Amino acid sequence: MGTIKLGIVDDHKIFRNGLKATLEDCEDFDLILEASNGKELMGLLTTQTPDVLLMDIKMPELDGIQTAALVHQHHKTIKILALSMFNEDKYIVDMMKAGASGYLLKNAEPEEIIEAVSTVHNKGFYFNEHLSITLIKQLVGNDHSESIAANKADLNEREIEVLKLVCQEYSNQEIADKIFLSVRTVEGYRARLFEKTGSKNLVGLVIYAIKRGIINVT
Repeated sequence: MGTIKLGIVDDHKIFRNGLKATLEDCEDFDLILEASNGKELMGLLTTQTPDVLLMDIKMPELDGIQTAALVHQHHKTIKILALSMFNEDKYIVDMMKAGASGYLLKNAEPEEIIEAVSTVHNKGFYFNEHLSITLIKQLVGNDHSESIAANKADLNEREIEVLKLVCQEYSNQEIADKIFLSVRTVEGYRARLFEKTGSKNLVGLVIYAIKRGIINVT
């Protein structure tokens, strides 16, 4: 497997420098992009395409929520890890809805940062202790998630089986091994699940599965 191309988006230079030092210590990572806000990032993405972006939530010009939505719309292959100084559920929820695939506290240990980047790249999402079922329950109860609630997607038995495994955080390879399918076939099922449910990311799939009674969080 090749190196993971990374970008950092944060308006605090001291924090960017510290994060760069952590990332550059890992030989599996290649830091190719650095921006101080969302507006600067969108300009850089016209010529550079990282695999994973580590993105601050509160920034001038374009904040993390606005920027995540733009990246998700125009650069769907890029995964976003939201960065936050505090456990502010509202901002985290909004970032996940905008298309982020995970979230980290800015005071996370270097080992967790490395794990989060690798996990987002390999599995497409990263859940830590805070971004958990408790937070997902908040998402489910949020009045602004009606588009998923109203979606009456018809899922067949195999799609439901794959959805359950996706919600348990299994990778495509792990799902393929469990139900004796090729990874390419599992990728096809996952893509259809996103299309049928109208979800942007794993959190959206989990919300859909909870609302339809496919998985139980009680």
